[in-house]
Order: sequence, then C-alpha cells, then structure tokens
Amino acid sequence: MNTLAPRLTDLAHGGGCGCKLAPSVLQQLLATQPAARPFAQLLVGNDMADDAAVWQVDDNTCVIATTDFFMPIVDDPRDFGRIAATNAISDVYAMGGKPILALAIVGMPINKLDSTTIAKILEGGASICAEAGIPVAGGHSIDSVEPIYGLAVIGLCHPSEVRRNGGVKAGDALILTKGIGVGIYSAAIKKNALPAGCYEEMIGSTTLLNRIGADLAADPDVHAMTDVTGFGVLGHGLEMARASQLSLTLSLPAIPSCHKLTCLPNRVSSRVRRGATGQATAPTSCFPTTSRTGSDCCLPTRRPRAVCWSHVRRKRLAHWSRVSASRVTRLRALSEPRKQARLRST
Repeated sequence: MNTLAPRLTDLAHGGGCGCKLAPSVLQQLLATQPAARPFAQLLVGNDMADDAAVWQVDDNTCVIATTDFFMPIVDDPRDFGRIAATNAISDVYAMGGKPILALAIVGMPINKLDSTTIAKILEGGASICAEAGIPVAGGHSIDSVEPIYGLAVIGLCHPSEVRRNGGVKAGDALILTKGIGVGIYSAAIKKNALPAGCYEEMIGSTTLLNRIGADLAADPDVHAMTDVTGFGVLGHGLEMARASQLSLTLSLPAIPSCHKLTCLPNRVSSRVRRGATGQATAPTSCFPTTSRTGSDCCLPTRRPRAVCWSHVRRKRLAHWSRVSASRVTRLRALSEPRKQARLRST
C-alpha cells in the first residue's frame, strides 16, 4: 500500500536546539562526573559552557573541536540538513577559528523515512560544508527512533585569536549578527501557521554561515564571542556574564527580531513571559527555554563604531548594544548606514 511520507517535524518530539537538555539538568549531570586532569595544551574545556574545545598544538596553531546535532525544525529534508550543518560549523567561527573538515552524525528511523529523504538531508549538510570550503570526511550513522543529523567539526586558529564566551570588559558593546525569533517560526511550522514569506526569512537566517567570527577574532579589541542558539539571548548572555563576572540587564523590547514575527497568528506570536520583576516582557525566543537555531554570535568590543561599521558594510552585521559593569542597555539596529552619525556612547 502506498502511503504519504511523514512530515519530518512530526517525527521529532522537539526541534532544533529545543532538543537540548535544560541548563540546570545538564549542570546536575556534569556535577556527578569526575574532574578531568589538567592539560597545559587544553585552552578551552567544559568549565565555562563554551562553544567548542580548543587544544594548542604549538606556538602558532590551535585545534578547535566541536559537535552539534539535533532533530528537524523544518519539513524540507535538504533545508534540515543545511540548517543543522550551519549550526554546527558556527561553533568554530564563534571560537575565532576557521573550519577545515567535518564528520557527519546521522540517526534516522529507517522504517519511517525512505532513502531518498535521508539522502537529501545529507546532501543539504554537504552543500553547506562546500560553501564553508570544507569536506565531509566521514561520519557515523545509526537506526534511531527520531531523525537526528549534525556534524562534528574541526577548525584551526592562532592561539592569540581564540575567543571564549568570557572576557567581556566593562564598557564593551554587544553585537548581534542576526535577529532572534527563529524558534517561534519553527513552532508555527509545526502548527501549520507560518505565513507566506516567513519561511524564506527563516531559512536565510539559519543557513547563513557566521564567517565574521574568524575575522573579528583577529581584532584584539574583540574580547569575547559566543553562538546564540538553543538557550536564547538571555541564556547565552547569562553564560557570558557568569564567565566574565558581570551582571547584564537587557532592554528586551529593543532586541532585534525576525522581521515578520508580527505577521504570525496570535496563538503563536503572543507567547511571552513576564520578567522576575513583573515589569519586563519579551517573546519566548529571548529566554533559555526556546527552540532557537539561528546560529548568531555575540561579540563584545570596546570600539563598536569602527569595528561594527566595517562589517556592517561587508558582512551584514546588523545590531549592537552598550555593556557596562552592571548592565546591557539599549540595543540599536545598524542596518542603515545613515544612522551611523546619530550613534552616541552611553
């Protein structure tokens, strides 16, 4: 009997980085593990929830290693592969490195998905690797209950260009390379409630490689970087604050978001949460529990106008905010060059 192929999102209990274990659960699990022996060459391990591990080979070379995989947030198999690959490779860029090769991580319910669909997922991932200039040099596959795809990625950088999620300095500016809200778009897909035009915006964001990270790492005034994904702006901002021993307060209504969030039906777009003080609200995509796969970076720097505008023109870097010792205040969009003259330090 010939039956319709199932939707990829119907085969997953959670999509994208929404599949991640909650930070509190992960912290409990890691707390039970024995402490790793110290290694002089291990510059970045798992002590500060960074985006990748970094091993110094010699005075001029560091190896960056990361792995990232998840379940579908879209139904198109090729797009799923592209999103997952972009997400994995972006961890290397967020550490200040350039990727050199990838290994595929594949888990598929072979009794539910045909070989053509699975091949399209792999093809999508390989296309992003080709765009990044790296091969898919191997991998591992299993028969799983839900579709899983991702990459283990290896990259290189100079030791002076390693950027952690800590090291933010008082007075730095916080730069967001993309608007938030992809998780809300994904929720709308599962509800068949995504309006026309939103899917194209979502794919454009989630498949755009953050090569800018490797460029910014060469600037000594860029103190820290991170990849904003499953834990949202607040979750990853909290990680940066803890690692830097700073306290951050975001002006939530000013955080840049996907352009068409207001086009979504109320049952999807009106999901908000009240802040602890009862005075601040924001879409759930700002909060740690979101399904977020936009592969963004937060890049603190002490001279935002000079650094940001060179990359706004060349790399489509679009947003920034001011960081002080106690707070992150207003976020200002820099998508239009004419706004440059109106910027003032606060």
